[in-house]
Amino acid sequence: MNALYNCISKYYPITSEAWKALSNALTQIKIPRNSFLVKEGTVCNNLYFLERGCLRGYYSLDGKEITYWFGFEDNFVTSFYSFISRKPAVENIQALEDSTLWSISYEALHLLFDAHHDLERLVRIINEQYYIRLEERFMAMQFKTAKERYEQLIENSPHILHRISLGQTASYLGISQETLSRIRSQV
Repeated sequence: MNALYNCISKYYPITSEAWKALSNALTQIKIPRNSFLVKEGTVCNNLYFLERGCLRGYYSLDGKEITYWFGFEDNFVTSFYSFISRKPAVENIQALEDSTLWSISYEALHLLFDAHHDLERLVRIINEQYYIRLEERFMAMQFKTAKERYEQLIENSPHILHRISLGQTASYLGISQETLSRIRSQV
């Protein structure tokens, strides 16, 4: 739980009372590789902090898996659409490695918001950072070439290439595995 406290401190300082209340509301969960944290069609009831491991978010389209994000240590993860709207998820979240997470339910989090406004501000800041990453990804997919997206991945997240399969990396970049192999041979 120290990793969570350190991560939170980077976003926004919370009071010791808020930390204690949050700690008491969290549950540690461990999921094995290839299992699902969220499945499309179900409502996501929890916000998670990924302490150890690797997750991916993907959509299923015409029998094809389209990976659109990866989560690694010290990331907050959830199906944001489902968690916030309370509607069924349109995505799957799968463990790519054995993973350890801290979980808090939607209801427990909102009770904490009422009692500790610094937690509400913290989660707002985390959501803002998520939105910024989402918009940066959208702009890259719309305005950068496949090679530029790959070079950006190498620059910003080189660990992905060591922990993620080439097929899933290609899907994340919006290209075929063959195109990714060709780009990798040129760089």
